[in-house]
Amino acid sequence: MPDLSDRGNDPDLRSARSHPDHWYPLAKSRDLKPGGMRAVSFAGDPIVLVRPEKGALYALEDRCAHRQVPLHEGTVCGEQLKCGYHGWTYDRAGKCVEVPYLGKAHPNGVRAYPCREEYGLIFVFPGDPAKAVPESFPQIPTWANPRYKTRYLDRRVRCHYSFMHENLMDMNHQFLHRSLMGGIQATLLGHTRGEDFVEARYTFTRVKGRQSLGERFMLSGSSGTDVRSEHDVMTIRTQYPYQTLAFRRSHTDEPMLDLWLCYVPTDAAQGSNHSYGLMMIRKPAIPGLIELFWPFIVWFTEGIFAQDRRVVELEQRAHDAQHGDWNQEIFPVIRSLRELLLRKAAKPG
Repeated sequence: MPDLSDRGNDPDLRSARSHPDHWYPLAKSRDLKPGGMRAVSFAGDPIVLVRPEKGALYALEDRCAHRQVPLHEGTVCGEQLKCGYHGWTYDRAGKCVEVPYLGKAHPNGVRAYPCREEYGLIFVFPGDPAKAVPESFPQIPTWANPRYKTRYLDRRVRCHYSFMHENLMDMNHQFLHRSLMGGIQATLLGHTRGEDFVEARYTFTRVKGRQSLGERFMLSGSSGTDVRSEHDVMTIRTQYPYQTLAFRRSHTDEPMLDLWLCYVPTDAAQGSNHSYGLMMIRKPAIPGLIELFWPFIVWFTEGIFAQDRRVVELEQRAHDAQHGDWNQEIFPVIRSLRELLLRKAAKPG
């Protein structure tokens, strides 16, 4: 039998817990109607989002203080939330303001979470509320730029969030997408790192096949030119806990593609995540042309995402079967990324 004593990495990155002291998107705005509720979670902790008919939305721990029944099984009454079991009523601060059959409030309430709605997403701060300051909120200026059209990404992926960061940061995996992109050679131009970020810059050369229509429209606009110039640069950055990708052509400072992503752990073991993303694509100069291109862009990106999802879920399955992280990582960019994710993760205990 072969000696496996040197297998594995210590500590195991796949056991690292996403740090709660950040703003995480937990739903799309359009999925929560006035007078409605939505059950969501962060790392296994149940949360209910509430949008009253009037007033701002809010987020509470999704279990009644009385019998622990999920509050999203109840009803929204004005600006308050009434449990569907015994009618205990909570305000937006989580305070129990009424126990109907006793005619009074109850001293024990439920946790309320800082909640904010931006970019068509609903964000919750699951950590220390004192740290939910404005400067900690993610800034995505391209989202409001009228020269861009935005596509929302929203999908459950059965893997630890670290696999998602590694997949996007390591552009050497282009062979995975050969059926959609042909032969693409990625060249690392350099990478930098800091206390809370890792950034890598790449250029690309097509060595085989032709550019698909979706890729061409998304990265080249209406010009139809291929991605070949060494001055066309893709910059990928993990600014913990978020990840961004910007692709710039040599002739413009504005990105043709600007992508923002956040991978939200869904279960307590964090072996699964809900990936939310905003994909801003530069509109061609001709008005309305982006709408003609859009079906091709959607088809292309859906294909890319499906291939990425399959491979990261296979990575998670291998990790689970091996009961540890056996990855033999040699790429300096990913080694830096792994160090960052371990350093910024929530500490046990």
